[in-house]
Amino acid sequence: MSDSFDVIVIGSGPGGYVCAIRAAQLGLKVACVEKRPTLGGTCLNIGCIPSKALLQSSEEFEKTKHALADHGVLVDGVKLDLARMQARKVDVVSANTKGVEFLFRKNKVTWLKGAGRITGPDSVDVAGRSYSTKNIVIATGSESVPLAGVTIDETRIVTSTGALELEKVPGHLVVIGGGVIGLELGSVWRRLGAEVTVVEFLDRIVPGMDTEIATAFQRILQKQGIKFRLSTKVTGATVGETGVTLTVESVKGGAAETIAADVVLLSIGRRPYTEGLGLEEAGVELDDRKRVKVDPHYATNVPGIYAIGDVIPGPMLAHKGEEEGVAVAEILAGQAGHVNYNAIPGVVYTWPEVASVGQTEEELKAAGTAYTVGKFPFTANGRARAMGDTDGFVKILADKTSDRLLGAHVLGPDAGTLIAELTTAIEFGASAEDVARICHAHPTLSEAVKEAALAVDGRALHI
Repeated sequence: MSDSFDVIVIGSGPGGYVCAIRAAQLGLKVACVEKRPTLGGTCLNIGCIPSKALLQSSEEFEKTKHALADHGVLVDGVKLDLARMQARKVDVVSANTKGVEFLFRKNKVTWLKGAGRITGPDSVDVAGRSYSTKNIVIATGSESVPLAGVTIDETRIVTSTGALELEKVPGHLVVIGGGVIGLELGSVWRRLGAEVTVVEFLDRIVPGMDTEIATAFQRILQKQGIKFRLSTKVTGATVGETGVTLTVESVKGGAAETIAADVVLLSIGRRPYTEGLGLEEAGVELDDRKRVKVDPHYATNVPGIYAIGDVIPGPMLAHKGEEEGVAVAEILAGQAGHVNYNAIPGVVYTWPEVASVGQTEEELKAAGTAYTVGKFPFTANGRARAMGDTDGFVKILADKTSDRLLGAHVLGPDAGTLIAELTTAIEFGASAEDVARICHAHPTLSEAVKEAALAVDGRALHI
């Protein structure tokens, strides 16, 4: 194996492996460093993919146990085989990680196995061996944010990693943090039989999401059985023989109290993973949140060193990292790589799902932008009625003068798929009128998108 490359990518998560593949497609000699025994990073191994596998399995369990009777499908004696469910999750993860390994072989990307450390602007050490390169791309992702007084053991007090590996359904799961990861994994274990309580420091869940959508989302989750303790901070956690005792306080003041839990999931956010990379020694500048500083072309202050994904500013989303990976690969090949950050969708994979792209009402108000709102509920959508999934609505925000789409938000069945049309519209500068004039197949959930676009002009047809 050669010790010299055009590009060495450190990290094989979605941003890293996509960057490596695209660079190889463009004719560059590429290596990708990964210390795990499998490729794919956090997302494929202990994040996006295994969590979605359990979300899907738990949805099937819940549907079979509680919803199929409404469709005339009677199933008696429904039982949970958690070990089999977990085994299926492992199979799904394995298929995905092996898929990346196949793509590396297909595109002639060299996998450098071990932890990578930058030893200069043109050299990387991996497992004690030095490799030279013309360019380095940092794509090491992120890790869970710790909380003082709450010590992780991945058995009783877990991060998302441990929450994906539980061998039995906890009687009471307490989730610290009302963000995306906590709500998704809380939903998994609630469906499988756990009592779930979410403790959130802020006075709302999913901060950054459109407030109207977030409020409706919380009501739906409460209807499903999840309990919320908002404006509440956790000050300590004591692990006993049978569970965990959390000490909590209201952020508004008052006496401390305790909450007993079988398992506690700490999910208060993620932080860039930059430890041990040799960044300080290489002179790479970080900001006050330990994120790598980059210019609009993903270049650091050190010539030849670039960074993408969770280690740089912006939403910590796998697909955002992928787009940046493609962009930087194309830049290194002499092309004009670019990412439109106004058209990066975000999805919460509960059921119903929540998806958004562009700006929220709160952001538009803060910017003083005049806008018009169009909304359409799934209760008025024929396909949603046939499915028995009528919770939620589509919300479209358009510029009041030009009618150009500024933001779109979907709370409802298959929202993660529905948002793609609206992301495309924003990417190409479409107006609400453009979306409204597109013929949508009937009966489909996507008709709710058309109706919301019509509603921007006050002419929805089915409400």
